[in-house]
Parts: sequence; C-alpha cells; structure tokens
Amino acid sequence: MIDYFLDLNPIAQATLATLFTWGMTALGAALVFTTKGFNQRFMDSMLGFAGGVMIAASFWSLLSPALEKAEGGPLPAWIPAAIGFLLGGIFLWAADKLLPHLHPGLAMDEAEGIHPDRKRRSTLLVLAITLHNIPEGLAVGVAFGAIAADLPTASLGGAIALAIGIGIQNFPEGLAVSMPLRREGMSRGKSFMYGQASGVVEPIAGIIGALAVTIMQPLLPYALSFAAGAMIFVVAEEVIPGSQENGNKDLASMSIMFGFTVMMILDVALG
Repeated sequence: MIDYFLDLNPIAQATLATLFTWGMTALGAALVFTTKGFNQRFMDSMLGFAGGVMIAASFWSLLSPALEKAEGGPLPAWIPAAIGFLLGGIFLWAADKLLPHLHPGLAMDEAEGIHPDRKRRSTLLVLAITLHNIPEGLAVGVAFGAIAADLPTASLGGAIALAIGIGIQNFPEGLAVSMPLRREGMSRGKSFMYGQASGVVEPIAGIIGALAVTIMQPLLPYALSFAAGAMIFVVAEEVIPGSQENGNKDLASMSIMFGFTVMMILDVALG
C-alpha cells in the first residue's frame, strides 16, 4: 500500500491525502452515534492542539518551501512569500465578511440563541466549519504539488506529515458540528451527515491546489504562502478564541504548545 502511494503522481497523492482528512472529520462526527455529549475541557484541548498543528504546518510545510522556491527569482525571496501570506489572510477575512458565519467555538455552546430556526442554524454551522476547512485542503494539495518542483524542503514526508496533522485536528471539528445539532433535536443520522459534510470541501480544495502549482510553477511561492496565510488567519480568528472562551485558557494554551511540537516533529522527522 505504501509503495503504491509513493508511485502515484502528486495530484493523486493529494487526492488520497485529503480524502483521509475528510475521513477524520467524518470519524469525529460519527461519535454522535456513541455518546450524548462531550467533555468541554477535552474539546477545548483538541481545538488548542489543532491550532498548534496548523501554526507549525504553516511554516515548515508551506512558508519555508515558499521562501526556498522564490530564491533566485526576479524578486527578493521575501516578497512573494509576504504577498501570498497576506493575500491568504485577506481572502479568508473577505469570505468571513461576505458569508453568514458562526464561530466554531460558539457552535459548541448551547447559550447561543440568535438563530432560533434550526435549519438556518444548522446551515450556518456547517458553513462555518466548511469555510475553515478550505485553506486546510488547499494547503495539503499545494504541499503535494510542490513535490513536483523538486524542492528539498517540500518532501513527500513533509506533505504526508501535514496531512496527518490536519487529519488529527479535523477529528474534533466533525464532533463540533454533529454534537450541537444532536442536542438541538436533530436525528443522529442527520447530525452525522452535516458533520462529515463540513469536510467534503477539503478533497476539492486539495485537488485544485495540487493542479494549480503543478501547472503553473511560477505561482508556487505565492500558492504555498497563500495557504499558510489562510491557515494562520483561521487559527487567529477561529481556533484559538474557540479553545479559550469557555474558561480553559491554560489547558488550551498548553495544548497549542503540544500540537505545535507534535507537528514540528512529524514534519522534520518525516521530511
């Protein structure tokens, strides 16, 4: 199985990797069939862990290869990286303003009552997590696509580490969608379907990212740093606030440190 994966082209590898991250979202959502609730401290620690994973992945799997690819180009290496990074954040900020949006942390809080209509609330909740998942799928796709550029820092091991890290942090996201919907009275089956559906966008974004950088090599530094900027925006806007708003700040902060360390080890060791 491993040899089969290694022999695939980067686009096929990105497809399988993002199907894995989607599967982890579905696995988290599937917990709605086995439990009636969740431990808030556990969820906050998982969100913190996710934030640490994404921060580490943004540098080692995305920004570092972007800077390396930009070296020797017509512009100083920091210019494409800076432009792409800021554009990634601006894109997510604009999408956040244009689309109806719910904070993932609030999605786990029964006290939120501004959307009494269950169908509308469910749609907004799935949309929030789906928007969150776009840069993650894009990042995995771009990381695998970058392998075609033969960058030493864009190794297959690093791309696999990124997919594993994002898959780990997708697990609580699926639960963060399905469990609140179940608490509102939705059936377990529908709650699961909504939860896993929030991750469907990742394979789509992954294929787009891999195709873009393999077809248009000059865009690679911008694409890598764009994905990094989008992920950092998600961490700052959604993940870290969501992990700390329920009073578990110390636990969430240490989980961020642990997640960062795990992702750094995975990326450096496998890379």
